[in-house]
Amino acid sequence: MSEQDPGPRGDDRRRDDRGAPRGDRRGPGGDRGGRPRDARDRDRRDDRPRGGDRDRRDDRPRRDDRDRDRGGRTGSGWGGDRGRDEQRGDRGDRRPRDDRARGDRPDRGGRDDRRPSHSRSGGDVARRRDTGAPRDGGFRGRDQRDGGDGRPRRDRDTGRSPRRDDDRRDGGRRERTAGPRNAGPPRGRVGPGRPPAVDPARQAAYDLLTAVREREAYANLALPGILRRYRLRDRDAALATELGYGTLRAQGLLDTVIDACTDRPLSKIEHPLLDALRLGAYQLLRTRVPAHAAVSTCVELVRGDHGSQSAGFVNAVLRRIGEHDEAEWLDRLAPDPAEDPVGNAALRHAHPRWIAQAFADSLGDTGEELTAALAADDARPRVHLLARPGEISAEELALATGGEEAPWSPYGVHLEPGSGDIGELDAVAEGLALVQDEGSQLVAAALARAELLGEDTGRWLDLCAGPGGKASLLGGLVAAHGGTLDAVESSERRAGLVREATADLPVTVHVADGREAPLPEGGFDRVLVDAPCTGLGALRRRPEARWRRRPEDTAALTRLQRELLVAALGHVRPGGVVAYVTCSPHVSETAGVVGRIVGREDRPGPAGPVEQLDARACLPADLPGLGDGPAVQLWPHRHGTDAMFLALIRKPLG
Repeated sequence: MSEQDPGPRGDDRRRDDRGAPRGDRRGPGGDRGGRPRDARDRDRRDDRPRGGDRDRRDDRPRRDDRDRDRGGRTGSGWGGDRGRDEQRGDRGDRRPRDDRARGDRPDRGGRDDRRPSHSRSGGDVARRRDTGAPRDGGFRGRDQRDGGDGRPRRDRDTGRSPRRDDDRRDGGRRERTAGPRNAGPPRGRVGPGRPPAVDPARQAAYDLLTAVREREAYANLALPGILRRYRLRDRDAALATELGYGTLRAQGLLDTVIDACTDRPLSKIEHPLLDALRLGAYQLLRTRVPAHAAVSTCVELVRGDHGSQSAGFVNAVLRRIGEHDEAEWLDRLAPDPAEDPVGNAALRHAHPRWIAQAFADSLGDTGEELTAALAADDARPRVHLLARPGEISAEELALATGGEEAPWSPYGVHLEPGSGDIGELDAVAEGLALVQDEGSQLVAAALARAELLGEDTGRWLDLCAGPGGKASLLGGLVAAHGGTLDAVESSERRAGLVREATADLPVTVHVADGREAPLPEGGFDRVLVDAPCTGLGALRRRPEARWRRRPEDTAALTRLQRELLVAALGHVRPGGVVAYVTCSPHVSETAGVVGRIVGREDRPGPAGPVEQLDARACLPADLPGLGDGPAVQLWPHRHGTDAMFLALIRKPLG
């Protein structure tokens, strides 16, 4: 069943032809009913394999499989959405559900000794949340309605266990409803003997996790092709984007919770299984997707390629995760905020601790503002578009896309999160607009507004131009004044992207190292150094980046940044201006680099005497929270932009 048809909230287990839940027909010792074994053996057909014969298979399709292949519905909704963790393809191997408590079941992956005790008054949260029924896959005690030996009482007339309408597959979360809904039923079967296909939106999200892990792909570049492959649009595309990006963004938090719910170290869990666990945990903890849908679909992602044992492991771990919501897990697992405020905020908002500490150092705060910065970084960002100067105005672009004009940049337009494949927008496909954060627009435009000394010759330089976003904006601005732009990029591939982005502009692209580019010394009025950096300021748009970066990355980058800035000051003429820009708030990449280059009047830096301009004067006058200057640090929680840093440095005349 699809998320639009959640189905019954009570006992949604698959029923046999007599209407009884199959899991409730077990007797003591693993028998499949309340009657004696010899009575059932006499009734069993001679040509039907016994339940314990794991090697014999019956290729005949079951009734519900035939119905599903015809597109029909089973008694509990669309066959693929509930998950097949309790369904088997062979009639003779009708085992009970993997998540039913029994003495001879295999290791489910969960363990008691790693479950933190809940210290709140009122007892265990899971017990308070449930209405007395044992939770599937998570119950550890004796049922209040059992027969005294831990097994369910049996009806005296039928010999079956009583139906438990409150034995909820969704962990008792009655209040949950789906978020963005996936339209339509599953698309049939994958192949002979294979389970029904998982809905394409979740399959797309899972494929994104695989691409990021196996190929080290960038999520924002990999996702559009995946959406097109599954032909996802509108709400389906929005769901796939939210699940994929959200899972990548929250990975550290999800791993901490998963680790608390399994005996295996995370390093010992197969990567595809860990991807499925993360995807399921994200849905359970951070979306309104019903718990039964979150669990069953992730189980099916695993079952087809990795078998029933792996599927059972994923099923058990996810059911244990579903026993508590995100807030309850954080109360159990996060560091004490009084003793470690940075560590607490880092886990709550899914950041590595060293990145949270870098934000705290830049902000000068470990309290409310740090929390606000991390929370903004952990939220779904709006899509920002650049209306290319001379091609389309921001007003026209907003009307064409259904967006709204940006509050600060005169070239910006904002779209709501989950807007689908941006490349399919007519304005983007026709080259009138491109995706660019408003902060990037502001810092590039600030260079164009900086005050020069001496004659303006109209020659501009972008020293680190790939992939071409800022070069496109600068090229449009310089073209309006009859000038030219030289763009330098060390990567041939990225240089090709720059050429594509600036094809109709007076831009010359050079493939060279910016530190050694064959350009005239002192020949440019304005130079942009958008230096390679850790990218910590754009983590909300690059969800996988926060888990790829390491603290030791900064040392090599800051050395490169200083060398590029020195080279830029060599290319700018006396009276010209260099804009040093990073998409990182890390102090070692921002003020640390500029301070080493600018120096002091009595001890000039390695580029000779230079002066630092007040960058605030080159930004919109009503832009708040810019600090004391002269450099500017933008923040998502203050300005709605990426955390861009800007310093303007001018070489004096003579």
